[in-house]
Amino acid sequence: MTLPLALTQGDPSGVGPELALKAYAARDAAGLPPFFVIADPAHLARVAQALSIDVRVEEATPAHAAGVFERALPVASHGHETRGLFGRPDPGDAKTTIASIESAVQLVVSGGARAIVTSPIAKSVLYAAGFPHPGHTEFLGELARRHFGAEFRAVMMLWSRELAVVPITIHIPLAEAPKRLTKALIVETGAIAAKDIRERFGIAAPRLAFSGLNPHAGENGALGREEIDVIAPAVEELRAKGIDARGPFPADTMFHAAARKNYDVALCPTHDQALIPIKTLAFDRGVNVTLGLPFVRTSPDHGTAFDIAGKGVADATSLIEAIRLAGRMTA
Repeated sequence: MTLPLALTQGDPSGVGPELALKAYAARDAAGLPPFFVIADPAHLARVAQALSIDVRVEEATPAHAAGVFERALPVASHGHETRGLFGRPDPGDAKTTIASIESAVQLVVSGGARAIVTSPIAKSVLYAAGFPHPGHTEFLGELARRHFGAEFRAVMMLWSRELAVVPITIHIPLAEAPKRLTKALIVETGAIAAKDIRERFGIAAPRLAFSGLNPHAGENGALGREEIDVIAPAVEELRAKGIDARGPFPADTMFHAAARKNYDVALCPTHDQALIPIKTLAFDRGVNVTLGLPFVRTSPDHGTAFDIAGKGVADATSLIEAIRLAGRMTA
């Protein structure tokens, strides 16, 4: 029997539980592979009842989840009762949110799950519980190090059918980005992206397009020298490694339809340079994929949406795409 995917609970006071239920309800129409949720089964059942989602919830071990999936949403209990209410996160749930991620990694490493799909977390809630990482991506890199005893550089890629992007610097203030943008960082990020796109997405020779940091890619040094001194040398080094790397190109001309036909992934120096175009083109369908890890992790490309939690209006499309993509990447 095919191993199921492990879906983490995320923040249980957000839209994650609703989306998990809706994704299960759409499993046949969407062609989703089997998955189970690591959460409080009673909480998922309460959410289904409160929102009139016609899904049966059944507690199950990961080993039995694939069999249960045919008749009910399997939920592997983390052993704690959820305390938060719709849109009102409880700091007491933060530890179980973290534990759910840790359990998912443990399962995929030990062969109990084929990949991880993570539901949205509220970092401010986790920080209050002592969570030391900037986000999911960095935490997963640390968990991989713990399990494998080696360093892994986790790289965030946002993927959709229209566009795939990688921010080279991620969760840092914009003013810090030029200081962190080194040739070594660009080369490492590009090499990881090329390797995983080749191995996980089946593209034999991935085409990497790099955007500049400055307006008009620095305009030959008139608007900044990062393109000349840092990005272009990194692109040349990647080419020397046999990677099809291109650029740097002006960021404002990289994302129209004709330009997107010339590359498989766009790599941008800053977070928003990369995420604004994909969220404009595919806001409801984008998937967060972590590259560079020894396991597959995907996630919907949105947050906890506390403002609409409990209203029954959350759109499960991004989670459905994340589940489908995790299945595809591990087929």
